[in-house]
Amino acid sequence: MVASTLGQTSPASPDEFAGREQLRASSAEFRKEVIEITDGVFAAVGYSASNVTLIQGEKGSIIVDTSANPVDAKAIVDAFGNRFVRPVLAIIYTHNHPDHSGGASVFAGSDNPEIYSHQTLLESGPEFGRGPRDGGDAFGTKLADHLFINAGTKLEYGRVTPHTREGFLPPTRTFRGESETIELAGVQMQLIHTPGESPENTAIWIAGKGVLVPGDDFLKSYPNLSPIRGLKLRPPEKWIASLDKMLALDATYMVQGHMRPILGRDEVRKALTDYRDGIKTVLDQTLAGIKQGKTPDELVQEVKLSPELSKSPYLQEYYGTVAWAVRGIYADYVGWFDGNATNLNPLPPGERARKMLEMAGGLDKVIARAREAIEAKEFQWAAEMIDHVLAVDPANMAAKEIKAQALTELGERQINANARNYYLTTAQYLLKRERQA
Repeated sequence: MVASTLGQTSPASPDEFAGREQLRASSAEFRKEVIEITDGVFAAVGYSASNVTLIQGEKGSIIVDTSANPVDAKAIVDAFGNRFVRPVLAIIYTHNHPDHSGGASVFAGSDNPEIYSHQTLLESGPEFGRGPRDGGDAFGTKLADHLFINAGTKLEYGRVTPHTREGFLPPTRTFRGESETIELAGVQMQLIHTPGESPENTAIWIAGKGVLVPGDDFLKSYPNLSPIRGLKLRPPEKWIASLDKMLALDATYMVQGHMRPILGRDEVRKALTDYRDGIKTVLDQTLAGIKQGKTPDELVQEVKLSPELSKSPYLQEYYGTVAWAVRGIYADYVGWFDGNATNLNPLPPGERARKMLEMAGGLDKVIARAREAIEAKEFQWAAEMIDHVLAVDPANMAAKEIKAQALTELGERQINANARNYYLTTAQYLLKRERQA
């Protein structure tokens, strides 16, 4: 059970916290290890927010993705040991995210390697985000140590080493279109444009070794199609098409950008198939519901994975969720309006809250009812009631404490790291009496 300034709720059953414990168990995916994938291919897992792949060539090394920063990159070079041989002849970026491209300068050293990417990487603008809380709170960068578990697809991001781009080096060779076949240090490989988690995502296919490096188009989690940190929908149709491209390769080994690699042809096929089907069924159900005139709130209650897919180890909701995907798809296809005419020009939040509080008998009664809701484990309802209080009296510490406990209780019941981190960080801000930037 969760302690708070208000006391404790009634005793909890173990099942209430099953999601949290499953998330905690998923941290085993990030244990530090250099894994030999097959002859001449190694993956450094757990040393940074993303994996680094080393491909040994005839007279040097090829690096795919470069970790989050120079500090992590140096640790990975050390971990590779004598498997890492200079010169580095090429660096390949699967995509532009800082956790994959921030350590390039360390791997490049003075070797002056070619740096490969899709042309879209150079054309992509910065992520827009949502004000000062655009990513750190979802990643738990300010969360107290005893509350932090992980960041969903990585052990941590920005808590130990700031996620700067100080080690980023711009691409020197890019390709356009669907794919390009290159030979580096005697290793032939195909660079395949696979937009999905990012527009520029590039999969690397080494046919002679049966190795696929898909970037972030595959993660051992339901995909984060609509990130809460304030990004556009990651187009599911393109993502599905990219997964179909990768399935057609019939890879034996898959070294994705996060978590431990998938080894064995049958398991790689299952992983990619489940991932594709998990996106497609949510897209199809959501679009069918939109055509029936259903609202986002209705669709979130109705759109589900099949029982088989919901049990897949590759679709647990550590990073993205089905509900967030539904909301993102709805907004992307038909915009913000949910079809309810009342919502065309709603009352301002403060005015609505004053009227609701008056109807409920006043601020003090609502606070008392929210306390009762906490005791009854109706944590979402408690938070929603208190939002009316804070809309008219934002400095009310009794209300802040109740909301902080409601969010803490909700956070402690999450399997999703982004949700957990955001709930618990918001609770911290409330108890500090002011929101931190």
